[in-house]
Amino acid sequence: MSQTSSPLTHFDAQGQAHMVDVGAKAHTRRMAVAQGRITMLPATLALVTAGTAKKGDVLGIARIAGIQGAKRTSELIPLCHPIALTRVAVDFEVLAEQHAVLCTATAETVGPTGVEMEALTALQVALLTIYDMCKAADRGMVMSDVKLLEKHGGKSGSFVARP
Repeated sequence: MSQTSSPLTHFDAQGQAHMVDVGAKAHTRRMAVAQGRITMLPATLALVTAGTAKKGDVLGIARIAGIQGAKRTSELIPLCHPIALTRVAVDFEVLAEQHAVLCTATAETVGPTGVEMEALTALQVALLTIYDMCKAADRGMVMSDVKLLEKHGGKSGSFVARP
């Protein structure tokens, strides 16, 4: 198996896992957006929206946790490059009728490699933080629909998920 015969760039010609060499890649502006949700009991969502959860401001703390998660992606995902993030944003939308919180995470950098993993990590850490802060009230919360919505920059150009 040669490197060029496989679309999986984290394997060398012998099939061994390795960190991709990005040294010769152009430094361009790169951006990625990921989205997912956490569904919970109506009473749990009421605690979140009222800011009266036992552990405090759930969405505020989840936002900070998501940003921190993006910054630590290369420590969690073995073959990710540590990158200099220029921006990370974590936003929430309360979906009252669905008893859910929709989370959108955006990561940006100027460099030789993309930020999809940083956006996805920010999203997952934010959702996990919501779970952690509310688990005393609702252990049946479900995290779902985690996906990359879009990415821009780099040699491969743009990707926008199908609706």
